[in-house]
Amino acid sequence: MHVKFWGVRGSIPCPGPATCKYGGNTACIELRFPGTDRIIIIDAGSGIRELGNELVARDLPLGPLAVDIFLTHTHWDHILGFTFFAPIYIPGTRLNIYGPVTFENDSLRNIVGGQLSYQYFPIRQSELSADITYHSLKEECLELEDGIKVTTKYLNHPIACLGYRVEYQGKTFCTAYDTEPFQNLFCTDPEDPPYDEAMATEGALVAREQNEKLEAFVKGAGLLVYDAQYTRQEYETSRKGWGHSALEDVVTLARKLEIRSTALFHHEPVRTDEQLDDLAKQHCQSGGSGSPEIFFAREGMQVEL
Repeated sequence: MHVKFWGVRGSIPCPGPATCKYGGNTACIELRFPGTDRIIIIDAGSGIRELGNELVARDLPLGPLAVDIFLTHTHWDHILGFTFFAPIYIPGTRLNIYGPVTFENDSLRNIVGGQLSYQYFPIRQSELSADITYHSLKEECLELEDGIKVTTKYLNHPIACLGYRVEYQGKTFCTAYDTEPFQNLFCTDPEDPPYDEAMATEGALVAREQNEKLEAFVKGAGLLVYDAQYTRQEYETSRKGWGHSALEDVVTLARKLEIRSTALFHHEPVRTDEQLDDLAKQHCQSGGSGSPEIFFAREGMQVEL
């Protein structure tokens, strides 16, 4: 399995001299599978624009494009590049778009394709040349052609969000972003009037079960791409409930589960290359003697599984 990062930033594109090394484009990851023509893209952040241009230059001369896009969720930083994805304007392109929806009456087609309306864009969805099919996902397992299996897991984010586990010929690739640890949502202070012992106990049990399920979901991955937008200090002081993780917790998790390689992902947009380098020196390590490899994902980085 071949993995390439086209966008690694969170929240909003942030190009400029301070982000050249790691990149300023938002989430987009390309997967290719030796022996097949299948192309899977995870998320349509601003990084998908350059990916689309490369597909047109490299793959289109070999025949019509067929691409599967799996969206983790529909927050804007994960779909904003779709309107600039060149293949959607090329006749013969076949595009399957998969992803979760938060409200049943607001379809994936309306959310993603709704960007292509005159209020926001000069081209309407009905004017696209590609053949596009939308597929709503929940927690499920998809058996694709070519022996590729895609399994989904709900994450902890303010909107319905899925992690993806992609398996092919004994290799496993996982994503777990945008997410933060599941927590007890009920009052746990016996001195607080709203406290209910039964509800507090149940809340703690559910949080623990969901965190254990997520660990089981990513365990055994050859490459895990995990949300690490904040430091623990940032998370604890002002970012809880925003749907993103503290990088120190991700490093601890990766070592606990002995993940072979973990890419820290969805970088805070105000984080400079110099700051990411400093964090890498503190928390990352190169794999050696069987130890896990942990690194900050960079735009353009390629990994072979």
